[in-house]
Amino acid sequence: MPSTWVIPIKRKKSREQPFLGLTGPQSKNARSIVQRLTKAGHLAYFAGGCVRDHLLQREAKDIDIATNASPDQVQKLFPKVSDLQGKAFGVIRIQHQGESFEIAMFRQESGYQDGRRPDHVEPATPEKDAERRDFTINGLFYDPLQEKVLNYVGGIADLKKKWIRGIGDPVMRFTEDKLRLFRAVRFAAQLDFEIETETWKALCNLAPSSGQLACERVRDELVKALCSPQPLKAFDLLDFSGLFDVWIPEISLMKGVEQPPQFHPEGDVHQHVRLMFSHLSNPDPVLALGVLFHDIAKPDTFKVDPTGRIRFNEHEHVGARKTEKIMKRLRFSNEMIKDVCTLVANHMAFKDVPHMRLSTLKKFLARPTMDLELELHRIDCSSSHRLLDIYELVLEKRGELSQEELKPVPLVNGNDLIELGLAPGKLMGQVLNTLMDEQLEGKFKDREQALRRAKALINGLVE
Repeated sequence: MPSTWVIPIKRKKSREQPFLGLTGPQSKNARSIVQRLTKAGHLAYFAGGCVRDHLLQREAKDIDIATNASPDQVQKLFPKVSDLQGKAFGVIRIQHQGESFEIAMFRQESGYQDGRRPDHVEPATPEKDAERRDFTINGLFYDPLQEKVLNYVGGIADLKKKWIRGIGDPVMRFTEDKLRLFRAVRFAAQLDFEIETETWKALCNLAPSSGQLACERVRDELVKALCSPQPLKAFDLLDFSGLFDVWIPEISLMKGVEQPPQFHPEGDVHQHVRLMFSHLSNPDPVLALGVLFHDIAKPDTFKVDPTGRIRFNEHEHVGARKTEKIMKRLRFSNEMIKDVCTLVANHMAFKDVPHMRLSTLKKFLARPTMDLELELHRIDCSSSHRLLDIYELVLEKRGELSQEELKPVPLVNGNDLIELGLAPGKLMGQVLNTLMDEQLEGKFKDREQALRRAKALINGLVE
């Protein structure tokens, strides 16, 4: 018989109880699915992560349902099917009351030749289904009709201990699906749990074999881990386990690379990046990756000048090119690559803010990634010399300048220059850039003045 644990919450008189961690109609709709399956003579429970989050009183993104009904039997009860791709593995996705729910058959799996998918799937009891899952805290079921948790694999005890523990033999669990190596790290960072000793040993031993995973799957897990409430924990676990060495070996090259002690009393480049992650919690993905890669080229650009001072000339630009290669390797989108590389390429530009011309400063502050660039600058300084004078100056300037002043509508465009006799081409671009700089500097206020200035510029070029 399963070990059960009754939820210790005060109940209202209504039988329609919300599932903890979820508000709105989703809990009610998921419960109605279980009711329909039960009425048809099947077992059905909420399963996996939603139960874990329910017990932790965390918000769950969705509710998955496990049942002893076959996919065909589920389809007869719920004809609105939105996804049949997983049917061969006993999983389908249905539409119910305008929402999407995944319903999976209780199953046993075997023969993971590709380190990802089972070769054989067959129906099983709830107990056996729980045993084939990854971690004990994800192997829980919840009966919403009886309002009790079914605890077959010790998940409740590990929730109380705050442990990530593989079900049964952790080596077998990781071997079945190598992505679980990254999932262990991600759950530890998201929940601020510790990875249980035997599970950690298995993770470290099997980390070198993770290279067979699809880049896209690894990329998504890396982002989730580094954008968790505990990104420093994610960074350390990825580092200590050897997963970084397999997927982003450039990170380890930062270890032992000395920095000028007058600017970086915290230690080497790797320690600096690690310290920066301690200043983050649930960061934007672009910011998290910007932190990870902003000094990635310091090992390549390390030099000691004749005075004995350590220098990393152009490391931000070399780093942006290196970041692009790494992110392409991990199959990031072009938009994400562009934004992260912008953060890396410009993270040293803040030192020039006190000396910028007004037009240059306005262009600098108007960049679409400025909020993230500024936050990167803040934690970069907080993790090194701790001087925030430039950060405060930028905040001051942003407060003084409106968005219209930072990014005004051009008073003169290309068509105007054509009417003034200038043909499209390189010279037109130069004139338009000069006009925008002067408009940002406040050298003319209206279109008439701008056209006069454009005419003078054109005449000067022609002469």
